[in-house]
Amino acid sequence: MTDTMNASQSQGNGRLLEVRNLKKYYPVKTGVFQRVSDHVLAVDDVSFYVKSGETLGLVGESGCGKTTIGRTVLRLTDPTAGEVLFDGKDLLKLKGEELKAARRDMQIIFQDPYSSLDPRVRIGDSVMEGLEIHKIGDKKDRYQMAVDMLKKVGLEEYHSRRYPHEFSGGQRQRIGIARALALNPRFIVCDEPVSALDVSIQSQVLNILKDLQKEFGLTYLFIAHNLGVVEHISNRVAVMYLGKMVELADRDELFRNPLHPYTRALMSAIPIPNPRLKRERIILKGDVPSPLNPPKGCRFHPRCPIAEAHCAEEEPQMIEKTPGHSVACWLA
Repeated sequence: MTDTMNASQSQGNGRLLEVRNLKKYYPVKTGVFQRVSDHVLAVDDVSFYVKSGETLGLVGESGCGKTTIGRTVLRLTDPTAGEVLFDGKDLLKLKGEELKAARRDMQIIFQDPYSSLDPRVRIGDSVMEGLEIHKIGDKKDRYQMAVDMLKKVGLEEYHSRRYPHEFSGGQRQRIGIARALALNPRFIVCDEPVSALDVSIQSQVLNILKDLQKEFGLTYLFIAHNLGVVEHISNRVAVMYLGKMVELADRDELFRNPLHPYTRALMSAIPIPNPRLKRERIILKGDVPSPLNPPKGCRFHPRCPIAEAHCAEEEPQMIEKTPGHSVACWLA
């Protein structure tokens, strides 16, 4: 009954993915008997949603938990606590054939396409692998579907007979996109898909992703640390710091009026393509604290340029300051 209610609510508000109070703690084991002595708080009580057909950008420094969220949403890593609803169904309760069927609708594009491709397998076979697992079509149909997907990302049929080492980084990322699209999914996690590419190649891959989204009605969770890239492709943007979400807003609203001090610091580092214009840089003091022992209160307060005594005592909650713009900061 509850699953049916969740499904109808999800369809009613247009939300394809809902993440509620997601937590992922990694145990730290020490001693001869490998007893659990502590936990790394990789993701700590994060909630958000992604509407059907939109792109939610997820940004933050390395180690803030972005990739962990993406992998947990897809059940590549099981969470410690929380809910992940996809089209109203709780993915964390699915098993066996139900989970396999749900995964057909959810795919991932990895940051390093070379490590995700088997060096001994031809590209065509790699793209067809998902089709074989889900028993879609016969061998001839699967080959044609793989070729069609390769052409969608700017490659040709003869590329299907080559091996991963015969391609450039940009071409391998196109192959990764083709693999993700082969099963005709509805939702794709893009895990920093352009961070390892040259700037000129980045724009090509981003344009491919936008064109494919328009053609197939795809929904993206786009993980990145480059705010310029996120601004180009996202509809809404969520900012993370040390396992916590600190700000969430529409793209234009966030870039026009960032409320959290951490978001402002990230914005100040975006280069301006005009040598005559200068932006005042906000240099954060200190290093990012360890997720093994995060600071009490607001996790950003040891580095915050406007922190007050209250910030070190009590943790701020995400509050909607204006319609669609939420922030976790006492002084926002």
